[in-house]
Amino acid sequence: MEKNVGFADSFIRIIIAVFLTVMALTGRLHGSWLTIGLLVAAILLVTGLISWCPIWRALGIGTRPSTED
Repeated sequence: MEKNVGFADSFIRIIIAVFLTVMALTGRLHGSWLTIGLLVAAILLVTGLISWCPIWRALGIGTRPSTED
């Protein structure tokens, strides 16, 4: 699995995941939005932490510089 998510992309994904989680925990999201928000937060957190995104791979996109390990 070749990493295809750069540092800035990972950082933004993790920040958005934290934001969505806080929104859910403070009661700002309800019903279906709560479920969708937590699902999106989980996906963004995992892809941000492992620096690999299957959607980016399928589309041939990579935000990670080739010299970065």
